[in-house]
Amino acid sequence: MFSVKEFIILFLIFLRISSAFVSAPFFGNKIIPVVVKLFISLVVSYIIFLSTDHSAVKEVPTGWLLFVYSIKEVITGLIIGFTLQFVFFAVSYAGTLIGFEIGLNMAEVFNPSEEVSSNLIGELLYYAAIMIFILINGHHYLIRALQQSFNVIGIGMFSFQEPLYQTLIKLAGSVFVIAVKIATPILISFFLINIAEGIISRMIPNMQVFFVTQPLKVGLGLFMLGLISPVYIYMIKNLLRDYENQLYLLINSMGS
Repeated sequence: MFSVKEFIILFLIFLRISSAFVSAPFFGNKIIPVVVKLFISLVVSYIIFLSTDHSAVKEVPTGWLLFVYSIKEVITGLIIGFTLQFVFFAVSYAGTLIGFEIGLNMAEVFNPSEEVSSNLIGELLYYAAIMIFILINGHHYLIRALQQSFNVIGIGMFSFQEPLYQTLIKLAGSVFVIAVKIATPILISFFLINIAEGIISRMIPNMQVFFVTQPLKVGLGLFMLGLISPVYIYMIKNLLRDYENQLYLLINSMGS
C-alpha cells in the first residue's frame, strides 16, 4: 500500500508525464484514445516512481502548496513535450513552402488529428517525420528524458529563469531556418524554372505560358520531391536527433 506521501509524489509525477505526452509529437495525436494515453502515462509514471529517489521531498505538499506543485509539474511536462514539436512545425512549414511553389497551395487535406485543413505536401512531410521519429526510437528517448528530468528538476522545483527563456527563444527561432533549409533544393530549382518561364513568355508573347507549364510544374515538383526524399529522410533524422540533445539542454536550463 502507498503512504500519503508516496501517493502524492506518484500523482505529481503522473501530472508531469501526462502533460509531456499530451504536448509531444505522436503521443499527443488526437487519434490515440484518451484512455490509452492515460494508461501509458500511468504505467510510465509508476516505473519512474520506482526508479527515482524521492528523499529530496522532505514534507508532504498539501492544500495550496499541492496546487502550486501541480501547476509547476504540468508546466514542466508541457514544455518538455512541446519542445520536440518545433522540428515537426519546421518540417510542416517546409512542406507548405514547397506546395506553394509547385502550385499545390490550394490543394488541402483535412487533418483528423488537429481537426483543421492543411497543405498536402506539409501533411506528407509531417507524417513522414512522425514515422522517422518512431523508427529512430524517439518515443523511447522522450521517456528517458522525462526520467532524467526528475534528477535535474525536483518535484515542484520548476521556476522560470533566464537560461530557459534563452533556450526556448533559440528553439522557436530555428523553426523558420530549418524550414528554409529543407525546402531550399526545390525552391531554387523552381526559381530557375520561373526564370525560364519568364524568358519564354517574353520570346513568345501570344503563348499562354502559365496554362502550359503549370501542370508540368506540378508533375516535376512531385517527381523532384520523390527523387530527393532520401535526402529529406536523412535531414529529418539528423534534426530529430539534434533536438533530442536540445531537449537535454532545455531540461538542464529548467534545473539551473
